[in-house]
Amino acid sequence: MKTVLTDEQKNTLIQTAVQARQWAYAPYSNYPVGAALLTASGKVYDGVNVENAAYPTGMCAERVAVFKAVSEGERQFVAIAVVTSNGGTPCGACRQVLAEFGLDVRVIIADDQGRLLHEYSLAELLPGAFGPEDLSRCGEG
Repeated sequence: MKTVLTDEQKNTLIQTAVQARQWAYAPYSNYPVGAALLTASGKVYDGVNVENAAYPTGMCAERVAVFKAVSEGERQFVAIAVVTSNGGTPCGACRQVLAEFGLDVRVIIADDQGRLLHEYSLAELLPGAFGPEDLSRCGEG
């Protein structure tokens, strides 16, 4: 099912992600990312990337937003806006985390000026996604 967002919803998510981006902790990559996740309940959760000198232990903005939402009991997501300086899309790990909650999530990509650059469904960004239903097929021959 394709989720349709209003221009106002898109703008609100983008502006929330732009504002959140200022709190990113990115001293190593100098690539701050802001994210804003809209849940089915209508609540928006923001997130920023948090880097660490031990590089693999950092966390992406998209996953921070998802984990904040999940920790508040949310399980249904409508859309996520991701804001970077150059319109970067979510990494593979973030795509997989989002896929856990449904491939119809809309992914809105904007630059640091708040300009909408792209909009995708998660299914478009992660074709052939591995999901919970794949685990039920384990051992089937």
